[in-house]
Amino acid sequence: MSNSTQPKPIELLLVDDEVEFVRVLAKRLEKRGISVTPIYSGSDAVHAFLNKDFDVMLLDLKMEFMDGIEVLKVARELRPELPVIMITGHGSVEEAQMGIECGAVECLPKPYELDGLLRKIQEAAGRHPSADGKEPTRDGHDG
Repeated sequence: MSNSTQPKPIELLLVDDEVEFVRVLAKRLEKRGISVTPIYSGSDAVHAFLNKDFDVMLLDLKMEFMDGIEVLKVARELRPELPVIMITGHGSVEEAQMGIECGAVECLPKPYELDGLLRKIQEAAGRHPSADGKEPTRDGHDG
């Protein structure tokens, strides 16, 4: 297969300290054409986005040692072009709002509907599904 006929998959950095959640979500997203790099801590996330270019980071709000807000602040300073979607199963409305104020493009509660999450990831990466919902297309707008 030629790369010119297939769009480059979205490179997603998935950061959450719940290992089983990450494994399951990564598998589900990869089946839908997303290239997922799973990371289980905030400090490892910083290392990852400093050493590789990602299209989107999906970042848990509540993690031990270095929480999602801290990671988001570092990302905004060192990789301001990287869109970040915050996810939370424990966070309050105030914490979710802080994520948005610190530069997250979205803050989603867990659990969420997979197709809706996929759409948010595509939008953050500057890609939109076609009308039939199959292949994402690249648009000319900045995220």
